[in-house]
Amino acid sequence: MTTNYDTSSGVRIGRKRGKRRDAFSHFMLVGFGVLMLYPLIWMLGASFKESEDIFTQIAPWPDPATLENYVRGWSGSGVGFGTYFLNSTVIAALSVIGNLLSCSLAAYAFARMKFRLRGVFFACMMATLMMPHHVLLVPQYILFSQLGWVNSILPLVSPKFLAVDAFFIFLMVQFMRGLPSELDQAAKIDGAGPWQTYWRVILPLTIPALATSAIFTFIWTWNDFLSPMLYLQDPSKYTVPLGLNAFLDASGESAWGPMFAMAVLSLGPLFGFFLAGQKYLTTGIATTGLKG
Repeated sequence: MTTNYDTSSGVRIGRKRGKRRDAFSHFMLVGFGVLMLYPLIWMLGASFKESEDIFTQIAPWPDPATLENYVRGWSGSGVGFGTYFLNSTVIAALSVIGNLLSCSLAAYAFARMKFRLRGVFFACMMATLMMPHHVLLVPQYILFSQLGWVNSILPLVSPKFLAVDAFFIFLMVQFMRGLPSELDQAAKIDGAGPWQTYWRVILPLTIPALATSAIFTFIWTWNDFLSPMLYLQDPSKYTVPLGLNAFLDASGESAWGPMFAMAVLSLGPLFGFFLAGQKYLTTGIATTGLKG
């Protein structure tokens, strides 16, 4: 009886220690989560503060709260901020469509088709991942300037239809290589050619990889500041990052309140797009990391 009592006591003590460790771990995770979210919480609170109170009030929540920043920010300076939202939406949507079409076609060729020098071309494509984007800025600008595309969305969108993003090609190649080769053979027996096999057999099975590419393309395009700054000169064609930068005046008073308000609104499409494809994003990253 004494042995049984001691054993049960040890089990209870172990359970209590395990609960304490779990509680401490959850407490630390919540603390780090709040620490990581504090800049976002501060920006949200600053969007409801008076401009003169943004950097003087210590507390992140507004006292008093006002919607004036959102009204002033949306009206913008000459060009409404809704125009910037529309421009960014068009550019991001076209970029997503272009990347999905071109990169999936290139990935299908590398992963499922056999042709001469396939390994060499794939190695050259992968080598472009190690090349800094800034190295290509000058030759690209000269090319687009000679084509007369400066001050239009063509320099921002047209490269997406030419499979220039090697990262997404590699991601889709890894996913397609994990699909059974019997699918191609069965499609060939049924009389399907390479295009029909790609469109009707392979592409529907690569939805997780496509969703992952779409999410990253949308986020990177929506947040891109450098490329629109180089190619867009007319304020009516500015994107959201350029519109936010317009609130900062180096020679005068910066409109911090409206800028924070519009920054909060600009996060809405990113969160919405991410939440809509979160399930496919997790599946796509997990599967592409294990296959190939």
